[in-house]
Amino acid sequence: MRTFITEPVAPKSAINLNMTANILWADDEIDLLRPHVLFLQGKGYSVDTVNNGLDAVESSKKKEYDIIFLDENMPGLSGLETLSRIKALHPLVPVIMITKSEEEHIMEEAIGGKISDYLIKPVNPNQILLSLKKNLEGRKLVSEKSNTNYQQQFRQLAMRMGDRLSTEDWKQLYSELVRWELDLSGGQDQGMTEILRSQWAEANEQFSRFVTDHYIDWVNNKGTDVPMQSHQIFKAKVAPLIDEKQPPLFMILIDNLRLDQWRVLEPILSEFYRTEEQGLFYSILPTATQYARNALFAGMMPSEIEKRYPGKWVNEDEEGSKNMHEEEFVGGQLQRLGKNVKFSYHKILNMNAGKKLADSLDNLMGNPLNVIVYNFVDMLSHARTEMEVIRELAEDDAAYRSLTKSWFEHSPLFDIFKGIAERGGRVVITTDHGTVRVNEPSKIVGDRNTNSNLRYKHGKNLSYEQRDVLVVKDPAQVFLPKANVSTTYVFAKSDRFFVYPNNYNHFVTYFRHTFQHGGISLEEMLIPWAVLKPR
Repeated sequence: MRTFITEPVAPKSAINLNMTANILWADDEIDLLRPHVLFLQGKGYSVDTVNNGLDAVESSKKKEYDIIFLDENMPGLSGLETLSRIKALHPLVPVIMITKSEEEHIMEEAIGGKISDYLIKPVNPNQILLSLKKNLEGRKLVSEKSNTNYQQQFRQLAMRMGDRLSTEDWKQLYSELVRWELDLSGGQDQGMTEILRSQWAEANEQFSRFVTDHYIDWVNNKGTDVPMQSHQIFKAKVAPLIDEKQPPLFMILIDNLRLDQWRVLEPILSEFYRTEEQGLFYSILPTATQYARNALFAGMMPSEIEKRYPGKWVNEDEEGSKNMHEEEFVGGQLQRLGKNVKFSYHKILNMNAGKKLADSLDNLMGNPLNVIVYNFVDMLSHARTEMEVIRELAEDDAAYRSLTKSWFEHSPLFDIFKGIAERGGRVVITTDHGTVRVNEPSKIVGDRNTNSNLRYKHGKNLSYEQRDVLVVKDPAQVFLPKANVSTTYVFAKSDRFFVYPNNYNHFVTYFRHTFQHGGISLEEMLIPWAVLKPR
């Protein structure tokens, strides 16, 4: 049965910025440029002209300009000197440098002076117009183009969601939704963003049904459409790169890193690395650190870990850390894979530990493999639930991405990445699971031994809304430990979160719109990985 969604309404065009843009053009041959000035005035721009740098500075003091064209080679005050003085007065005004010279050092000085564009004489009117539109209307034009492109793709995406998609199809669809999310976020038409979120919600409902129908077969390796999962990623994508004759390999796991967050970090790292290969794998259930990350490092499902390492698996109702033995699990998996190499393991839980590791990279370069677990994004998601100031800073997915990016750019982890690149190291970056912004409460009842996670529960005598969950009454079917013979697991679908009937309204208000993990959603289950090689 196909699912159709109402066609999105085309956004209203933004106000034409041409009609209000004031331009200052400084050139000692300004009279020869009169046809260009008339051309711009004919397009609706207001243009003031001066023939020297001093007059340009004085004009910028008397009037606020939206953009300034500046000849580089003027007598008296040069273009670069004029640029410096104007930027001291108006640091945010876009300045377009125009010059006859193609000397590299002049370009570098102009770029260092924070010009917005650089044109070589002779210039034609269309070059000038293109530069104006790029600098004055670029964001609007990009937003309008993105809106138009999404409208054209909307129906195709809706129809694809109604088809019988494979595990690979879902990865492609998720990647497309993330791309549209990034293209449309921050645009001027919030209505289009809301339409995308509605389509995203529909995709998550369909994906939840898909996982419900196939998950047991996946973990039992049945059928022809079995995706790569948490317990297989190390063997498939990390182990083949470990080579004592090659530069050392660093596996960096950033806890809780979603695909959209990786997309905003990748351009930052592109200055230092080339992305050789990247993709997505499927997290196991629960999409929670104790399960997904232990499975990743051990190369086994949770119940297999419990059997192979007696006493090392800590159930949720027991005291103690749930991820104390990751280093041992990595070592065991390396031995089973025939990789008897020296490796190091580091778990970074705070800034000081990150700085210490960044300062000691030289000591790691003799290891064929170095594993680093960095917990910031996980801590951010928890802080966003518990701290009002973080709630305000990361009120939605776009703000959550922005906060992640800002943190990364000023973090020891970025220093670690740069240090590895400088030393010629290779990197595999990945995560254990993602998070989803929860919206819809789902009532559940359990005894006092039921775990506290909002996206999955396990216990006995659970009462729940059947339509909201994937139920696993026999944990052995999905290789999960069980505290007793009647243990049942339930996993919340899409953007739902579990709430007990007691004090229901209070907890709905408190947890709604927070970022959670453990259940079934595109954001939690489809996990990014990438292989980076230093430039």
